[in-house]
Amino acid sequence: MHTAGIRYLIRDNAGYFTEGFGAVFTGLGARVVPILPGVPRMNAIAERWVGSCRHEAIDRVLITGERHLRLIVDEYAAHHNEHRPHRSLGQRCPDDVGTPEPPAADDRSRVVGRDRLGGLIDEYAQVA
Repeated sequence: MHTAGIRYLIRDNAGYFTEGFGAVFTGLGARVVPILPGVPRMNAIAERWVGSCRHEAIDRVLITGERHLRLIVDEYAAHHNEHRPHRSLGQRCPDDVGTPEPPAADDRSRVVGRDRLGGLIDEYAQVA
């Protein structure tokens, strides 16, 4: 098993996750983090991200190996955090939370496009 990138294992509190299960990942250098008992949404948020990544990127590409998969996931994560609007964040991306709202588009506004993942994902931005 290639574990160079595994730093954390986030798991729920189900009884089938035994001490031995956690010990395997701890032995590989990963930190086992159980979701908090009073925070059931924690698992849902992680599952939502994985589902979005699969539906928008991974399921649409023929993956040729682990290195290729990591490239696809890293590119999608960058898109998700740096550009993709999130309804719960006021249509901002996570990296732009706390920044002022961009001006509304008008007739003089220019929009530029950028492809990610070879055109699988299109990003658009307003340019002054």
